[in-house]
Parts: sequence; C-alpha cells; structure tokens
Amino acid sequence: MLLGALEAGGTKMVCAVGDETGAIHNQISIPTETPEITIPKLIVYFKQYPIEALGIASFGPVDLNPASPTYGYITTTPKPGWGNYNLKGAFEKELRIPIGFDTDVNGSALGEQTFGCMKGIDCGIYLTVGTGIGMGVIANGHLLHGMLHSEAGHILLSKHPEDTFAGKCPFHPNCLEGLAAGPAIEARWGRKAVELKDDKKVWELEAYYLAQALVDYILVLSPQKIVLGGGVMHQLQLFPLIRAKVKELLNGYIKTKELADIDNYIVPASLNDDQGIMGCLQLAVLACK
Repeated sequence: MLLGALEAGGTKMVCAVGDETGAIHNQISIPTETPEITIPKLIVYFKQYPIEALGIASFGPVDLNPASPTYGYITTTPKPGWGNYNLKGAFEKELRIPIGFDTDVNGSALGEQTFGCMKGIDCGIYLTVGTGIGMGVIANGHLLHGMLHSEAGHILLSKHPEDTFAGKCPFHPNCLEGLAAGPAIEARWGRKAVELKDDKKVWELEAYYLAQALVDYILVLSPQKIVLGGGVMHQLQLFPLIRAKVKELLNGYIKTKELADIDNYIVPASLNDDQGIMGCLQLAVLACK
C-alpha cells in the first residue's frame, strides 16, 4: 500500500512516500513559506505517486474535532498566512484520497508506538524538546484528544533558586517551554545548545526543569514509557541527569517496575529522527479504516 506522509513544521515541510510497514521510499524537505507558495509544491510532490492515503502531522494549534466546522485547520498560529488555514481541506480538494490529520508531536508519538520503542505500550508519552516543547500522549492504546490537544510545554514550573532568566515564553514567565526549549537555552547562556555540550551547569539546569515536568506527567498520566526527542535531546548527557532528578523529586512515593528500571523508562527517541514521518504513514493507514 503506497502512502503519503507530511510532517508540517513551521520552518520546513517534510514530505515522504512510504508504506504501512513504516518503510520510507522517498523523502524531501520544502521550506515553509506562505500557504500560497508552499502548498502547491507539496501537492505537486504527492501527485507524482499513486498514493492511496495521506497522513499529515502539523504544527499548531490545530482543530482535531471531526465535528467542528474548522476540523483540519491550523487555527491561532502567529505564523504569517497560516492562521485559520484549512490544511487538511487543501489536500482533500486536490488529491481526493483519505487523509489522517493530527499534531506534529502526536505524529511522533504514534510513530514510536507503531514502529518504535513504545510498541505494545497502552499508555506512554513522547516529549519533543527543540525550538518549542510539545507532547503527544498515548492513552489506552490511542492518541489522546480532548478539548484541544496537549499543550504540555506550557505547564508552569518552580524556578531554580539560582536562575535569574526571565523566561522566553510571551505568555508565561515560568513555563517549561519558556525555560527549557532551545531558544531559552540560547537566550539564557548566549550560545546555542549544541555549542554548550561541555558546560555542565547548562545541562544540570536543563535537567532540573525537564525532570520537574516529567514528574508532573508521571503523577497525572502514569505513563508506562517516556520518550524524549527533538534537537535538545540529542545532548545525550541529559538523560542520566534527568533520570536522577526524577527519582529525587519523586522521593520514593511511587514504586513500580518501570521506575525501578528507569534507564529503560525515560529513553531517547528510537527511530533515527524519522518518528514523525513514520507516524504520518500510520495516520494514513488509520484514515483508510
């Protein structure tokens, strides 16, 4: 079964053609400009192939309620031209095939659940830490949707007593994204995360905030696996720091086999940064059912 996959990001659109096994046959990247410039290029790409369905995982916020008149829209994004844009509808009109639609981070969670390290897990979370911070939740074996979709990057945290950084988020001075996403690291330290690899205090502070957030997620969602992806999490020295801080903050309150094996509980993404595209392939599969 030939399937299309679109990981729609604010900076670039990753397009691919693959199949239901998660195999990617062809993949390209197109810069995200205005819809008028970008969408026709994407449609030309997909029309080259006899795809039977398309899966789209998009930056947001997006409307995921099938009963809503704006289902499939990118809604209140500040990105010029994309606010209240009918992304799903644009492809339905041109391709006339089933289309699955979800958030970018839900796509990554679905990729890990279907093909990666969350396979067989009924409840798990995928957190991306990069330009922003977002979370996809698998609950009872399915992606979790509700009033909107998870905005777990904006949970409010306690500031580290020695951290004088004001935060990068325009809405919240002390949310996870504003304190720990890539732009916050660069603004706080004056250099990009990749240039700070050997600065221990940078990663101890980053682990402080990420661990605090993970403890909240653990207590609320009780996930069986936590997968951390995104550009910041390429700094693998973060993982032992985060795991140790999570155990410290939980303080023995929860005792499970997962936490007893924390090295296999809080883990890096497992699909070579293709989890989003592979999740899109699975969205396409689900759209055919």
